[in-house]
Amino acid sequence: MSPPLFLSDPARLESDRIVLDGPEGRHAAAVRRLRQGERVDLSDGEGRLVECVVTAAERDRLHLEARDRRSVPRPDPRIVVVQALPKGDRGELAVETMTEVGVDVIVPWTAARCVTQWRGERRAKALNRWRGTAREAAKQSRRAWLPEVTEPADTATAAERVRGAALAVVLHEEAERPLSRVDVPDTGDIVVVVGPEGGLTDDEVAAFEDAGGTTVLLGPTVLRTSTAGVAAAAVLLSRVGRW
Repeated sequence: MSPPLFLSDPARLESDRIVLDGPEGRHAAAVRRLRQGERVDLSDGEGRLVECVVTAAERDRLHLEARDRRSVPRPDPRIVVVQALPKGDRGELAVETMTEVGVDVIVPWTAARCVTQWRGERRAKALNRWRGTAREAAKQSRRAWLPEVTEPADTATAAERVRGAALAVVLHEEAERPLSRVDVPDTGDIVVVVGPEGGLTDDEVAAFEDAGGTTVLLGPTVLRTSTAGVAAAAVLLSRVGRW
């Protein structure tokens, strides 16, 4: 069984004797009930991993001894998913599964046909939920690099992501070219645009195509917006050799 991964302040990772406290320490000691002699890995979320052993456990913290350190290179090419806002808690589901498979950047997108709208206080709360979900999913899946969940984007901002990409694909049920047959780059950003449950508007498709995006067919079935992104990412991660 793989040792659990916890996040720590980068400065603490320099020491051979590390105290894991705060929310991470309480979870490790009180929820996971880790004890002396057990393995624990720490990361700063930016590629650094420290393999540790528990030397002492208190009620709300662990005392650790660092045994080994290594740096994980930043993933390249990066997978960026422009995700239309799903209904209800399906947004957190999308973030969780995309994080687990290895998506590097998630862009919340307010598409024209999104039922969900992030406005006012709801915007900040929803964004914090997405970011918290990504953080926890990254720990569960033992990622050395935390995914970035950006500020919410409108269509114009999302189109700029497409414009700057090494490859940009727009999932569309009427496209003829399968995603699995698209040539993929060796480096840079691969952007995947996932529309809402109600589908993309003609204006949105035109905006993304004008920015250099290509409409592609994900498969013979129609997926929910909350699952289409992870399916597309799986195809691309396999194609670029990250899987």
